[in-house]
Amino acid sequence: MKHTDIKKLFQNPQDYIDQSVVICGWVRTARDSKTISFIELNDGTCLKNIQLILEKENLQLDDMKNAMVVGASLRVEGKFIVSEKNGYEITVTDIKVLGECPQDYPLQKKRHTLEFLRTIPHLRPRARYFEAVFAVRNQLSFAVHKYFNENDYKYVHAPIITGSDCEGAGEMFRVTTQPWTTDFKSEEEYYQNDFFGQKAGLTVSAQLEGEMAAMGLGRIYTFGPTFRAEHSNTTRHAAEFWQIEPEVCFAEIDDIIEIAEDFIKYIIRYVMDVCSEELQFFNQWVEPGLIDKLNNVVNSDFGRITYTEAVEVLKKSGKDFKYPVEWGCDLQTEHEKYLTDEYFKKPVFVVDYPKDIKAFYMKQNDDGKTVAATDLLVPGIREIIGCSEREWDYKKLESAMLQRGMPLEMYKEYLDTRKFGSVPHSGFGLGFDRAMMYLTGVQNIRDTLLFPRTVGSL
Repeated sequence: MKHTDIKKLFQNPQDYIDQSVVICGWVRTARDSKTISFIELNDGTCLKNIQLILEKENLQLDDMKNAMVVGASLRVEGKFIVSEKNGYEITVTDIKVLGECPQDYPLQKKRHTLEFLRTIPHLRPRARYFEAVFAVRNQLSFAVHKYFNENDYKYVHAPIITGSDCEGAGEMFRVTTQPWTTDFKSEEEYYQNDFFGQKAGLTVSAQLEGEMAAMGLGRIYTFGPTFRAEHSNTTRHAAEFWQIEPEVCFAEIDDIIEIAEDFIKYIIRYVMDVCSEELQFFNQWVEPGLIDKLNNVVNSDFGRITYTEAVEVLKKSGKDFKYPVEWGCDLQTEHEKYLTDEYFKKPVFVVDYPKDIKAFYMKQNDDGKTVAATDLLVPGIREIIGCSEREWDYKKLESAMLQRGMPLEMYKEYLDTRKFGSVPHSGFGLGFDRAMMYLTGVQNIRDTLLFPRTVGSL
């Protein structure tokens, strides 16, 4: 049915003032009196509701009772006018109930706890909090594509079903067409009779395929869902999440660090420009000081420190850390929190990690102990980007894989990229949902996803 978006009424009011308009939406609030009623309507196009004025003597509505119910959907015709109190409102001349809403509708109140809203994910996009979340998510997604398009990257679609575990952590979801059975004598026989004739799983990262694409296309990026069967029931982990993974040929570690910083600043600046209303909402109700924090990020140079230097800083901090700090350990959340929130007070790249705690594909430094890898740590979220120069020497890569006991035959195609015209290249992975947390102040990754998938919850 033809109608005008509520967002358009607020964006270009001069085009509609004192004219008859038709809008559609859901009732957010309703107030009734003897001669006049008020309804606030929202259609999902913006955070603002439009107030409807229903003068009963001028309306012949048989079903007024159903129209005044929170959650009901309406088609409304009326005159768009200036309002001293609300800015603009509509004096209704005709109203039709499209969908009635019974009294057991769960979103009767104006505010609900996030814990309660997680129990009704199919309805929570109608709550104002999640209207704001998904408005930002939409624009942040667009910003990602816009940045890479402007910088001549090619968007490639890596497979979701794969036979390789990129990170080697063994946290893949298995993909199979076969029901549970004890007919097969071995795991090998089981997979030989499966759809692909071998073990398959959902991807944990598109990096390996992205590297292969970059070796012919120069600069590429992937942006899609990734999956990890990690039994980690924290506020920062989900079993299904979205990841951005660019790969850049002829780029060394310093180059990719520069790209990562430019990228982060670009997408934050873009969202601040186009989602000012939503960010003001989060600044007021979710994280006071959010906008100042984001301004600080886009207007400052990120810090940089080597892993070895970071360990020394942590040792001299005087802090009583739960996990002791020694060279060779993986930095824990409390360590990263100190570096970002207290020492640097801004995002910081920690570079040159010990090779034993990083992935096999990272370039080995000349010291024989570290790799050209970096994590971008940001206040509040900690690690948001994992970044490295890739090992492009065939022998060194093969040696690293053998040391980890990896089956080389499963990575033949990946090794071929180092065999045939290998070049220095680098890339990073940005957890999109964690970026959402940082941009909005939302504290739980479950509240950035439409239908969050976590351990024990489908």
